[in-house]
Amino acid sequence: MRTLCSSTLIGEVFVVLFAACVAMRMTDVSTALIWTVSGVAMLLCVLLCGVITRPGAVAVGWALQLGLIAAGLLLPTMYGLGVIFAGLWWCSVHYGRKIDVLKAQREAAAQA
Repeated sequence: MRTLCSSTLIGEVFVVLFAACVAMRMTDVSTALIWTVSGVAMLLCVLLCGVITRPGAVAVGWALQLGLIAAGLLLPTMYGLGVIFAGLWWCSVHYGRKIDVLKAQREAAAQA
């Protein structure tokens, strides 16, 4: 699960970065506010990569996905990108857990 979720989160960092650049030019929101919110979101994404297997980390990831969708209020394109990344997040968590179970079964069989 760690690899899939981390890949999704790193991809999300780039989306947030580019969205912030676009928002600076296309909205009336202050540049400082845009970069503060975007910077916090990007930092959370990167930090979450390191703690993704801890309790509550997946829930924080879902909160980030909702924040990305909510960014559509500022840039309508973010609605679509947010939904795409929420789908990727679901796939990363769902299939990542399945992969973790299969790895554990394979390791237990190899030790037996």
